[in-house]
Amino acid sequence: MSAPDQPVVRPMRPEDVLAAERLKAETFHQVDARMLPRSVPLPERRSPERGRAWVERTHHLLRTDPGGCWVAEDEDGLAGFATSLTRELMWILATYAVRPDLQGRGTGRVLLEAALHHGRGCLRGMLCSSDDPRAFRRYRLAGFTMHPFLSLRGTVDRSAIPVLRRVREATAADTDLMDSVDRRTRGAAHGPDHALMQRTWRPVVCDSGTGSGYAYLGPDGSVALLAATDRRTATELLWTALADASADGSVQQVHHVTAANEWAVDVAMAARMEATTSGYLAVRGMRPPAPYLPNGALL
Repeated sequence: MSAPDQPVVRPMRPEDVLAAERLKAETFHQVDARMLPRSVPLPERRSPERGRAWVERTHHLLRTDPGGCWVAEDEDGLAGFATSLTRELMWILATYAVRPDLQGRGTGRVLLEAALHHGRGCLRGMLCSSDDPRAFRRYRLAGFTMHPFLSLRGTVDRSAIPVLRRVREATAADTDLMDSVDRRTRGAAHGPDHALMQRTWRPVVCDSGTGSGYAYLGPDGSVALLAATDRRTATELLWTALADASADGSVQQVHHVTAANEWAVDVAMAARMEATTSGYLAVRGMRPPAPYLPNGALL
């Protein structure tokens, strides 16, 4: 229920997705620009390719978790939205945005409450938060513990790349292995999300007698998600990503590194990359997963 002077909150429908993508792209660019230090260049707006991937992911969530996807609307159109999902006993907030002229007026609180209700039977919760102090406050008041993220950035020193032999291309046949690694690291499998991620990114896997793990790599070699049963395997997966992506000498980035994942910081330092803080991992009923680099939306 919404107060008469508040936007109406209702379940998201497929026809809302394109408007939600436009709102999300605009609000996140504004937040990023406001939070970045002056010495850091402004982020580029979302590319058409990323926009299409966002739309596909949101339609996927509408199919798997219709009860976790909500919008707010008023006479001016879409006022905000939240998409969330449950996987086994884990609740995840995938994405969340409120139109700038309505921020701080209660619309976001109502949307978040609707999304949280979708996870009412879950033991654990997790989401990625921006640096926005209002977002920090909202998630903390909802009972989440906030863990700062590091972002690692730089031109990789290729002379530091070790010999890599255990990582191979993954296929759909590796999904059960991936779900098993998920349960060990974050307490819940990704389940149907793996099929989406395998269409979106390049999957690689490492499976040996001493450890197992996998990673999803973007077209530029960036790590979209990485999970492993041990640090050695996680380290080899990350080095593989950096080795493949840095062949042309371009600047590489690794995001969503918590203090629980210092193995990734050690890789970055050996590769001569630099570290800055950027956003938070918010968790409830659990510790930050490790060895693990979460995806920003599907975590």
